[in-house]
Amino acid sequence: MTEPAVYLQPAFILQHRKYRETSLIIDVLTRDFGRLSLVAKGVKKSKSKTAGTLQPFIPLLISYVGKAELKTLTDVEIALPFVQLGGLAFYCGFYVNELISRFLHKYDPHPEVFNDYASCLSRLADGDNIEATLRLFELKLMDHVGYGLQLEHDANGALVSPLKHYAFDAQQGAVEAADGRFSGKTLLAIKSREFDDPHVLSEAKILMRAVIDSHLQGKPLKSRTVINKISGILKNE
Repeated sequence: MTEPAVYLQPAFILQHRKYRETSLIIDVLTRDFGRLSLVAKGVKKSKSKTAGTLQPFIPLLISYVGKAELKTLTDVEIALPFVQLGGLAFYCGFYVNELISRFLHKYDPHPEVFNDYASCLSRLADGDNIEATLRLFELKLMDHVGYGLQLEHDANGALVSPLKHYAFDAQQGAVEAADGRFSGKTLLAIKSREFDDPHVLSEAKILMRAVIDSHLQGKPLKSRTVINKISGILKNE
């Protein structure tokens, strides 16, 4: 019986690892089939022209076959044009990849996440406001996977006031507190996706880190450690 085949599916590589002597296992985000794993046979052979294509952040059109959980890559081509990430943006791209790998279940299609991811890469490549780009992607991802933040009302149902301060719990939401870490102004700005104010952006980073860590139940994100080290190096240059 012929194995099911998929042709020219838009995809991005999230990560890859060695498999036997000449092959790779690649984890990809596809537009229509979600996150899945493929074996790319023979791509590490000296005559292979495919290895250079199988890199993160490059938009691809992939073809594959297989009924098992690990599919077999049969063809790949670059979907031109594409952006190149450099410097800090390059490492932030791996942070976004790790978020997707942690929050999306395999074979659970999320074309909206695929489109948001492509937009995020484009904004990271521009390098205009990396922090705002990351916060925007985090918020959208939480929305798409069912962890969207309630920021307009507090845990008691009252409207959030820009003049008050709040503690924030990933499960309950905002709780009014005189010594709360987050201003109502920040919560409302995050809801509106407005990150022009540096103070709002700073508080948004703290809030999103707490929310993401809560849902990951304490499992650390390896990419954060790398980004912190790179940021320290860049600041000292």
